[in-house]
Amino acid sequence: MKLGVGLYGRNGHQLQDHLVDHPRAKLVAMAKIDSEELPDCFRDSKDIRYYDTLDEILADDDVQVVSLCSPPLLLDQADDAIKAMRAGKHVYAEKPCAFTEEKIDELIAVSKETGMKFHEMAGTGFHQPYLAMRKVVQAGTIGEVVQVIAQKSYSYHDRRPQNEDCDGGLTRQVGVHALRFIEQVACQRITYIDAVETKLGNPVKDGGLNRACSMMMRLANGGVAVATVNYLNQNGTEGWAYEFLRIFGTKGIVESNNNGISTRLYVGEDDLGPLDVSEPSIDYFDLFVAELLDGAEMPMTLEEELHAIKMANRAKSLASKTGIK
Repeated sequence: MKLGVGLYGRNGHQLQDHLVDHPRAKLVAMAKIDSEELPDCFRDSKDIRYYDTLDEILADDDVQVVSLCSPPLLLDQADDAIKAMRAGKHVYAEKPCAFTEEKIDELIAVSKETGMKFHEMAGTGFHQPYLAMRKVVQAGTIGEVVQVIAQKSYSYHDRRPQNEDCDGGLTRQVGVHALRFIEQVACQRITYIDAVETKLGNPVKDGGLNRACSMMMRLANGGVAVATVNYLNQNGTEGWAYEFLRIFGTKGIVESNNNGISTRLYVGEDDLGPLDVSEPSIDYFDLFVAELLDGAEMPMTLEEELHAIKMANRAKSLASKTGIK
């Protein structure tokens, strides 16, 4: 059996490429996606229904899962997800899945109420080299985690929306990756967060785009963390993102640098060299499919999965109140 997937919108990372020859899921319907953005095998396919609205996708009995990258505003996506679950569809949503902590709680409640599964595209910590780092932490190799330093940097381009309602804005849609580094890879729940943002360097006069954000956190075990996120990556880094993660424990240090190009593990007096990252990354959508078809357990509860985006929303709320421009 293959799950029938409906795609709604291209305001983010949609699944069209992933569904090509997928062994357990198939594309059956879509709306608000330009045909030019589809793989060749899906263009003019008679097996795919092309709709104009989300409601039409929800009325399609062959659609079991709706993948949301809601246009034109991600601000509307949480309500789209709630509508889909109430219509009997499981939901896979681009991040940020919601723009307030209260709306995230509502998503969790509606999922439980309807029995429909909901997940955000939340697999940051399950891609290499972060999967290998996560396993080092879980094995206790570096001891108790005391401090985490995370960075996530993307490039600026003129297509970056000045209205944060379009894509969630820097602190939510980029910052959530850095917070997942802390919660999914360092395996430490964030209990306190504060943040400051700046629009310095925004080339659009009076534009709403923040170029950088700094966050400070306390962790559930008593440890601390900091994260920097920005739209300041340069072409010379030879990557779409420029990121690093350093996890300091009582027995050692594990780190990833320059978008995962290099890793290192230090334990006591020993430099144990680069991590073994030969194990394949784990695709979060594939875990979702296994949950639906096989009853397999996800690696996190829904509350745990969405806690990072909840903290990103809290950081955004606090940063907005500082008045720092």
